[in-house]
Amino acid sequence: MKSPVYFWNLRASLKAPYAERIRKLLTRTGFAEHIDGGELTAVKIHFGERGVTSHVQPLMVKPVLDYLAKAGARPFLTDASTLYVGQRGEAVSHAMQAAHHGYDPLLLGAPVIIADGLKGGNQKALPVKGKHMAEAFIAADIADADLLVSINHAKGHELAGYGGALKNIGMGSASKQGKMLQHVTTGPLVNLDKCVGCGACVSMCASQALSLAEALGENMKGQKKHILLDQARCIGCGACFLACKTGALEINWKTDVAAFLERMLEYAAAVLLTRPKPCLHINFVTNVTPDCDCMGFSDACICPDVGILASLDPVAIDQASVDLINQAEPLWPSHLPKGLKPGDDKFRALRPHLPEHLGLDYAETLGLGTRDYELVAL
Repeated sequence: MKSPVYFWNLRASLKAPYAERIRKLLTRTGFAEHIDGGELTAVKIHFGERGVTSHVQPLMVKPVLDYLAKAGARPFLTDASTLYVGQRGEAVSHAMQAAHHGYDPLLLGAPVIIADGLKGGNQKALPVKGKHMAEAFIAADIADADLLVSINHAKGHELAGYGGALKNIGMGSASKQGKMLQHVTTGPLVNLDKCVGCGACVSMCASQALSLAEALGENMKGQKKHILLDQARCIGCGACFLACKTGALEINWKTDVAAFLERMLEYAAAVLLTRPKPCLHINFVTNVTPDCDCMGFSDACICPDVGILASLDPVAIDQASVDLINQAEPLWPSHLPKGLKPGDDKFRALRPHLPEHLGLDYAETLGLGTRDYELVAL
C-alpha cells in the first residue's frame, strides 16, 4: 500500500501566503488527530553550524510551531550534541548557536532544549531489532517526549550521501555514545602529532580506556607524555572528543558506508518504532546543498528549490525527496559532474561509492515505512 506524501511546490499568493500553505499541508497529514492536548512535543531540527546559511530558517519553522500549539501540543525545538567538537558539541554552545541563527523562544513560541543534557551524557537505551544493534543510546529528552516531529533539510551528506528525515532522527537523536557506535566500534583515532600530553581526555574517560604513556620518538616534540588508547576498554561514548582541545583524538570516518547506513537506520527505528503514536515528518527540499549543515559553510546548490513535503511515513518522504531532487534540473556551478541530466542520480554522481538506494531499502525491512508512495500536491 502506498504511503501518502503531501507536497507544496512553493507557489503562494496574497490569499494563500506561506503560513497558510504550511497549515494546509500539515492538516492534510492528519497528525493533529493524534494530539490529545498538552503533550510535550519534540521538534527535532538541525540548527546549523556557524557559517552555514542553507539550514531551515526560523521564519520557515514558526508556522509549524503555531500549527502544533493550536492543535494542543506544547512544542520545543531540540537537537543532540555533535560527536565532533564545534559550536554544537555541548549544550551551552549548542543553545547559543541556535540563538545565533535566530531560534528565539519569545519569537517562535517554543524553547530550545538540547536533548542529551549538558555534556551529551543524558541518554536512554531503547530496544531495536536489526543486523547490528540490539539497543540504541538516544538523547533522553527526545525519548521522553510525548510526541515527535522532525523538520528536515533535504540535502547531500559527506558520509551518508543523502540527509533527510531518517538521518535527522537516526543520527541526530543519538547521544554522543550512540553517534560513536554508528560511526565506529573501535574507539577514536589517536593523532600523536597533535597530542600535548595534557591528560584532559583521561579524566573524562569513564571506561578508563585512555591513559598517559611515556613519550618516545621524534614526533613527540620534547613532551614527556602522550595519550594511549586501550581499544578493548573503549565503549565509544565520544566524551574524549569534547575534552581534547588540540584535535589529537579524531573520528575515524573510513568506515563501510553501507554498514554505517544500516546502523544509522537502526537508530531511527529505535526512536520511531518504540513510540505509541505516529510521528510527523516535514522535509524542506530547498537550498539543496551537496553537504551537511554541519560543514561550517553552505556550498552551491545542486538543483533549484523543489518544495516542502509532509508525511507520517519517514521512508516515503525521504524517497519522494530523493526522487524530486533527481528529477530536477541540475545546477552549475556546483559539485555535480558536468553532463548530468534531469532524472540522473545526483547523490551517487557526487559520491559513487554509495549503495543504490541510499539505505532506504534497509529502512523498509526494519518496518520504518515504505518506499512506495503517492505524491499528493496541494
